[in-house]
Amino acid sequence: MKTFEQYHPQTSDISVYLTLAAVTMVWGGTFVAGRFLAGSLSPMFAASLRFLLASAALLGFVWLTRVPLARPTLRQWLQLTLLGFFGIFFYNLCFFYGLHYINASRASLIVALNPAVIGLASWLLFKERLGRLKVAGIAMCIAGAGIVIVSRNPQLLAATADAWIGDLLILGCVAGWGVYSLFSRELNQTLGPVQTVTYSILIGTVMLWTLAAFRGELSWTALVDLGTAQWLSLIYLGVLGSALAYIGYYDGIRKIGATRSGVFIALNPLTAVILGALLLGEQLTLAMYLGGALILTGIYLCNKPLAPGAKKRIL
Repeated sequence: MKTFEQYHPQTSDISVYLTLAAVTMVWGGTFVAGRFLAGSLSPMFAASLRFLLASAALLGFVWLTRVPLARPTLRQWLQLTLLGFFGIFFYNLCFFYGLHYINASRASLIVALNPAVIGLASWLLFKERLGRLKVAGIAMCIAGAGIVIVSRNPQLLAATADAWIGDLLILGCVAGWGVYSLFSRELNQTLGPVQTVTYSILIGTVMLWTLAAFRGELSWTALVDLGTAQWLSLIYLGVLGSALAYIGYYDGIRKIGATRSGVFIALNPLTAVILGALLLGEQLTLAMYLGGALILTGIYLCNKPLAPGAKKRIL
C-alpha cells in the first residue's frame, strides 16, 4: 500500500523547501558577519575558529541525539577528505581572504552564480536532466539576485585596484561549493547528512588549524581582544552558518538533488534586503520587489514537478 508521500511527492517536499529557505536565509548573514571579522582576525585564524566552533556544535549534537558515528571505509574517507578540502578548507580560504579585497555586496553577487554552476556541473558530470523550466528558473534566480544586490546600493559594487583579486577568490568559493554540493551524493545516501557533514567539517577544521599554525597566524592576543559583537559573529558563523545550516543543506540534496537545492542560494541577497528593511529601516525599492519576484519564480520553476508527457521533451 502506497504512503501519502508516494501519492503526493510534491507535498512531502514542502518541509525540504522550508528547511532550505531557512538555511539560505542564515547564509545571507554570513557575508556580513565575515566582513565584520575581517578587520579583527587574520583570514586563516577566523576560518579556523569558525569551524572549531562548528565541530564542537556538531559533536555536541551527535552526543545529545545519541547518533552512533559510523566507521567509514577507505573509499568513504577519501570522499570525505575531498569534501573537507574543497567545501571547508578551500572555500573558507577564498571566503575570508576575498572579503579583504571586496565588500559583502560584491561578493554575494558573485556567489549568486552558484545555482548555474551546480546545475551545469550536474548535467555535465552526472547526466542530471535539465528541462527548459529548470534552465529558465536558474537564469531567473541569477537575474533576480543580481537586481536585488545592485539595487541596494550600486556604489557598493565599485571596484578598487585590487578588486579583481577578491573577485577571483570569491569565484573560488563558487567552485569549492560546487564540489561540496555535487560529490556528496553517495555519502549522503550511505552515511546520511549528519555524519557526512560532521566528518567533512572535522577534516576541514584540522586542515585549517594546521595551515594556520604553519603560517604563524594563531594569535591568542587577537582572540582575547575580540569584543562581544565579534564573538557573536563567530558563533553565528560556526554554529548556525556552518553546523546546522550544512546539515539542512545536505539533507535537501539527499532528498531533492543538488540542482533543485542549489537554487535556494539565490535567497541570500533577498534575505539581507528584507532584514535590512525590518531591522534597520532601509527602504525597499521597486527594483528589489522585481528581483525578489524573479528569485521566487525561478525557485518555483526549478522545483515544479514535470508532467508525464513533458519528461520526454527534457533537454
